Order: sequence, then C-alpha cells, then structure tokens
Amino acid sequence: MKMIILISASVMLVLTALLSWKAYADINTYNPMKSPVDFYSLSCKTLDGEDFQFEQLKGKRVLIVNTASKCGFTKQYEGLQNLHETYSEDGFVILGFPCNDFANQESGSEKEISAFCSANFGVEFQMMEKVKVKGSNTHPVYVWLTSEAENGVSDHSVKWNFHKFAIDAQGNLVGSLRSGIKPSDKEITDFAAGKE
Repeated sequence: MKMIILISASVMLVLTALLSWKAYADINTYNPMKSPVDFYSLSCKTLDGEDFQFEQLKGKRVLIVNTASKCGFTKQYEGLQNLHETYSEDGFVILGFPCNDFANQESGSEKEISAFCSANFGVEFQMMEKVKVKGSNTHPVYVWLTSEAENGVSDHSVKWNFHKFAIDAQGNLVGSLRSGIKPSDKEITDFAAGKE
C-alpha cells in the first residue's frame, strides 16, 4: 500500500512539474489579422525618458519583452543582445520593458536598470521605461498585447518576466512566447530573421 501511495505521489509530482513548465514554455502563434487598435498608434517613454512613437516601427519585425534584473531568466538579456546584433540591420527590433510585477525582481530605478544592462550584458537594443504589465495600472502597450479587444487575436496573461510578444512588419501580433522560450530558440530566431 505504501508503494502505491509513493508511486501515485511521484506521478502527481511529475505531472505538476510538467504543467508548471508548460506555463513557462508555452508558445502561441497567430495568422496576421488587422487589430481593432493600431499597434503604430502606441507610444512609450524610453529608459532615458525620451518619447518613443511606435509609428517609427512600421515595416519592422518587433519583439517586445518584459525584463527584470534579478530573475532566473535574466541571463536571457545575453541572447536578446545576440539577436539584436545579428538581425537589427535586417528590420528586426527588440523593445525591453523592465517591470517589477513579479517577486520584486526589478526594484531599481531607470538609471540603475540601464547601468545593470550595460555592465552585465552590453545591452544596446532599445530599453523602455519601467512599466506595469498586469493589474489595474497596466501600461497601454501591454493592454494592447494582452487584450483581444485591442490586438484582434487573443487575450494573454503575462505570468513572469521575459515573456515575449512578436509583432510582424505590418503591426500584427503574431506570437506570444512565455519566459522559458529562449532568444536562441528556433521560433524566435526564425521570426528575427524574417522567415515565414
């Protein structure tokens, strides 16, 4: 009887681990569909406090990532920088949005975040101001990314840092990739390279 209980507990533990990993490794892709709210109508401030109008992204493939400095996924900054170096000349842009919504893993100021990114990962891709990606004060960019009523394809829930959203060169949301999907994974490198 103890052996059956032990085996059952082990099976449950494995299933729980697999389901938990799926929450961090899930990928959703979409066929391009015109959104009710134009992606290019959005704007934000950069980490340096400058206005950044999304209309300047027309014709570019965009990867939007919510970032944090003290996360198990923080090392993905390196992979994101590699993507930037490899594909930025080919119409690919990364926008990093620091957020402190998950376990207080980005509590620093904009200046501290900038210094951390530069010193530890040599980040040169565009970093934006620190924002809320969930809850009542969600930044308008993340309202668009997570709301089917705005993006036209699906509702999304950002579960953790380094969730990635892919927007094609016509401003359509075409992918939602959870934190466990690395910048070097095929789904992301294909998108960065402009492969269908």
